[in-house]
Amino acid sequence: MSARDSIFARIRAARAALPAMDETERAAIEGRIALHPIGTRPAMDWPLVPRFREQCVRMSSTVDDVASMAEVPRAIARFLAATKLPMRAVAWPEIAQLDWNGTGVTVEARAARGDDLVGITGTFLAVAETGTLMLLSSPSTPAATSLLPETHIAVVPQGRIVKAMEEAWALTRSERGELPRAVNFVSGPSRTADIEGQLQLGAHGPYRVHVVVVTE
Repeated sequence: MSARDSIFARIRAARAALPAMDETERAAIEGRIALHPIGTRPAMDWPLVPRFREQCVRMSSTVDDVASMAEVPRAIARFLAATKLPMRAVAWPEIAQLDWNGTGVTVEARAARGDDLVGITGTFLAVAETGTLMLLSSPSTPAATSLLPETHIAVVPQGRIVKAMEEAWALTRSERGELPRAVNFVSGPSRTADIEGQLQLGAHGPYRVHVVVVTE
């Protein structure tokens, strides 16, 4: 057995020896979370949607508005044509099943691969304070679709925009309970300034993020 195998074997043995959490312990933890007050934070008296749009732009995303989900395909087609991007994309199934006929865009319902240039996703929640998208991974919402393509297009229902991170986590706990394998926060294009302090977009992921807010 290699050193690596030995380490993992000990970890597995230690985890197996831990007793399962009983209902009393679970209730105590949930009670603590429910009663724990939100810490001091700045005044947040701004309207949610305008603040979200403003912060998206500040983080170098572009933003468009549509009145309904039915208008999403044509809005995305206009964006791809205006930016001279390929009229081909991969998307989460919930997006791919929209009516793309007549838009000129070919959409495949699958996770992105390394050669896909455009990925379209929905959004679990969006945070108005920072212009941040919150995405939860699952078989039908693969993280790769937002991480691998050069361009990430995110569809955000207006009703899923919350005030701040505290509200985002509280709603996630109430709606989902346990977290999925991955929770990704997207605040504009990927960026770094590690090299000589010069900001570079697309360093570790998409260098273009476009947000479509559905106002219905």
